[in-house]
Amino acid sequence: MTNTTKGYILGAIAAVSYGTNPLFAVPLYERGMEVPSVLFYRYAFATILLGIVMLIRKESFYLKFHEIPMMIGLGVVFALSSALLFESYQYMDVGLASTLLFVEPVFIALLLWLFFKEKVSIMTIVSIVLCLGGVAFLCNPGVGAHVTAIGVILVILSSLSYAIYMVMVNKSRLQRLSGSTLTFYSLLFGITVFMVQLNFFTDLQPVPSDGVAWACVMGLSIFPTIISLMTVAISIHYVGSVAVSILGALEPITGLVFGIALFGEILTLKAAVGVILIISAVMVLILAQPIKQIGVSAYYHLVGSLHRFRHHKQ
Repeated sequence: MTNTTKGYILGAIAAVSYGTNPLFAVPLYERGMEVPSVLFYRYAFATILLGIVMLIRKESFYLKFHEIPMMIGLGVVFALSSALLFESYQYMDVGLASTLLFVEPVFIALLLWLFFKEKVSIMTIVSIVLCLGGVAFLCNPGVGAHVTAIGVILVILSSLSYAIYMVMVNKSRLQRLSGSTLTFYSLLFGITVFMVQLNFFTDLQPVPSDGVAWACVMGLSIFPTIISLMTVAISIHYVGSVAVSILGALEPITGLVFGIALFGEILTLKAAVGVILIISAVMVLILAQPIKQIGVSAYYHLVGSLHRFRHHKQ
């Protein structure tokens, strides 16, 4: 198996594993657990597991003193993104929530334009229009689908929070940190959000004693957290960020499959159109630069060919 093939497989695993969030979260809600408790256990176990992996791989935990305040801020934003998404599962179908979350690259492009004066291309504008159309369809998906305004707002804010996290990482000195180190401290400092929500753990709920509940807690810590983060890093190394971003479309599709197959959710025609528009919007944004490069390359190749043809005729 070539490294390229491995990269595509790992990229698919990363997207699918992140899409399992509702698979493990919803059963815990059904057993009476609330979002802050669920996410505290997820972050706590994920931090421990990732720390063990980093020790085994002999990766650095080193963080400069002046980087700690920024890292705390990133951890808070990172945790808020999770809290808003998990809260939204209680107000709308998890499949549609997973799709709305996928608009994060569009938010990143807008943030870079607003705060860092990066140019907005025609493709970006097309992507934004498609995205808005998709959101409009998902806000009114028709009879059979469960969507509320609160749910939509929570998911949009979750996506915006993660976009802010990504921009802060890429535009700060923290980009020198490895993916594992950055994620470890994001999880660690993110726990402070749930500590406050849980009134300094006095409101922390115990995990129900049945095996399914514990399996869900560990599943949340392993699949959409550790496995997703580790595989996406390796996949980017093998096939690049563009290919991995495209494979990321499997994430909302996974959420939709779980929602329909396991939770009895209904994918209406309007919702399906919304899903297609949002996935298309992100694909347009991701492929804009490669398409531009191909076009420029083809243009210069054509000009060169014409120049050689004229030279030959002379």
